[in-house]
Amino acid sequence: MKNLKLKAARAGKDLSQQALADLVGVSRQTIAAVEKGDYNPTINLCLAICKALDKTLDELFWE
Repeated sequence: MKNLKLKAARAGKDLSQQALADLVGVSRQTIAAVEKGDYNPTINLCLAICKALDKTLDELFWE
């Protein structure tokens, strides 16, 4: 399932996939895969993404 909440939060911060990837220490392809629903991120990556985007786990990863 696509993670549109993540994509919207990233866009809301005016960050490219590459910029977010650089902030959390992964490749751009990893961010793209998480957004497309092709990759299930670790809890540590989820937390890093949430911190970078000023969001909670509930806001980005839980329904």
